[in-house]
Amino acid sequence: MKGASILITRKIPEAGLEVLRASGADLTILQEDEQQGVPRTLLLDGVRNCDVVLSLLTESLDREVLSVNPRLAGVATMAVGFNNIDVAAATDLGVPVTNTPGVLTQSTADLTWALILAVARRLPEAHNYMAGGLYRIWGPNLFLGADVSPGGSGQRKVLGVIGYGRIGQEVAKRAIGFDMDVLAYDPFYQDGVEASPHARWAELKDLLQTSDFVTLHPLLTPETHHLIGMEQLRMMKPTSYLINTSRGPVVDERELVRALSEGWIAGAGLDVFEDEPQMAPGLAELPNAVLLPHIASASRDTRGMMANIAATNALAHLRREPAPNVVNPEVYEADAYRERMRGAD
Repeated sequence: MKGASILITRKIPEAGLEVLRASGADLTILQEDEQQGVPRTLLLDGVRNCDVVLSLLTESLDREVLSVNPRLAGVATMAVGFNNIDVAAATDLGVPVTNTPGVLTQSTADLTWALILAVARRLPEAHNYMAGGLYRIWGPNLFLGADVSPGGSGQRKVLGVIGYGRIGQEVAKRAIGFDMDVLAYDPFYQDGVEASPHARWAELKDLLQTSDFVTLHPLLTPETHHLIGMEQLRMMKPTSYLINTSRGPVVDERELVRALSEGWIAGAGLDVFEDEPQMAPGLAELPNAVLLPHIASASRDTRGMMANIAATNALAHLRREPAPNVVNPEVYEADAYRERMRGAD
């Protein structure tokens, strides 16, 4: 692959870079600093002069970006979600797009449970209290939280899972150890929910009204944008908690701030935000919100495997081969793709 070029928008883990270096392709990394995004002009210039783009979810690859290079052979994103890429435009232009599915399922399910436990038992508040030197004496009312397992009352808690794909199923499976009842709602996978040994089907309204913990795992689509808004938050119990490790815009964040401030629900654990890295006004000041900087897949093993898969996808694009994790497979049958490949040759 000498002479071929791969544009990496921001530095990825070494496991992926090793795969790319071994190919002999020329690599360009636009941004080495993990705390900095890629300026739009730099992104456009980079895409204009490469054969394949390996991007992260932080870059917007819209029609303008995808159109600047007639020889662009493909886009490989190091993420499961791809709502930052205009896939319809990519297909129209003949550009295959790939993602990294499956590999982060376990890590995300684990972090979902970390948020459930952290917000229910008020762990960040307790940590700050202890680290701040405020602890003087044990007290029977100090940082009272909520049980996740039946606890002293013997009452089984209800976990509501919205979106019952790979991650939702793993979250439900982990609830077994906490002796929870699990409800699940997924309008695209009702048969799968009904066949699951770990959950039973519930309509969205029933799930919200019944659950002690509601955890979100749907894809971000026009139908799931603001899936949880004022009406849905009002349906939840005042003792319940909302967890989101999917995509920020699934929740109307301003209404969530209101719900947390006015006691419609007891708390929330969020790893994603509607306008990352910004948060809705007032959210950061709420003691009943546990807030994380999008780290659901942030284990060394998982991020390394994601980088490896993204690199493998990028090399398939570079070889003009059908990629193993393509999200728009119909592109390979399109005239635009054939014309693009002829132009690249």
